[in-house]
Amino acid sequence: MFVIFTGLVLPPPWAIMTLLVYLLLGAAGMPVLAGGAGGLAHFAGPTGGFLLAYPAAAWLTSFLVRFGRGPTARAHDASTLRQVTAIVAGFLLVYAAGIPRLAAVAALPLNRALWIGMVPFLPGDILKAVALVVLLRTLPASLWRSWS
Repeated sequence: MFVIFTGLVLPPPWAIMTLLVYLLLGAAGMPVLAGGAGGLAHFAGPTGGFLLAYPAAAWLTSFLVRFGRGPTARAHDASTLRQVTAIVAGFLLVYAAGIPRLAAVAALPLNRALWIGMVPFLPGDILKAVALVVLLRTLPASLWRSWS
């Protein structure tokens, strides 16, 4: 959710830079990755594709929620459909990069990798998407002005 939220609250260049710094900290060994992990091994392992997709997913989410509305547009001003589209696209990009990497590293057929790397996480991702849209719709505009 952090990746998608970053894309919603920051303009595209800032969203991608934020996630690049996050990944650099993780690669340097800082315990910022899932489960308090860190280190280069996580990028070479089965979750490496998911991790490496984070900057692109944040950028895509940010771009789509602001598309056609100017660089200073804010996510909370976007229509619900635009918000949902941006959020879903961000999640799908992470899966599109992560599933093939999982399949390759774990020597799994693609359909098995989908069942391991995506299906169990879909209910949580759907709940996160709903929570993000609710958050965008309910937080006061003054708070958004200070973030983006």
